[in-house]
Amino acid sequence: MAQNRTVDLLVGAFDLNQRRKFELKNADGKKVVDLFFKPITRADRKKAQSLSGTEEALDISTQMLCQMAELEDGSKAFAPADAPKLQRQLPETILNEIELFLFGVGEDTDMEEAKND
Repeated sequence: MAQNRTVDLLVGAFDLNQRRKFELKNADGKKVVDLFFKPITRADRKKAQSLSGTEEALDISTQMLCQMAELEDGSKAFAPADAPKLQRQLPETILNEIELFLFGVGEDTDMEEAKND
């Protein structure tokens, strides 16, 4: 009986096609668009770093957003060239909110836990 290699066990344990949904609303609370995100891999991060052409974290994170965001039908929500426009013409609080969701920051932390840290 052949034993599975550890790498195969690890890779097989995670579904990279599972998507999480982010509902973007405007200041009036009206839905603008739903964005969907698959899990980020190290290869995705390296590609975003390469495309951004810099070590600047804000540029890399926006490039990652452009690379990873999908619409409901699975098509890309942004082109890589959209990153500068998003940085120039979208309020930073909104861009931060989307990027934090993309990176899974704060998803498992409630407000009481955050206050106690």
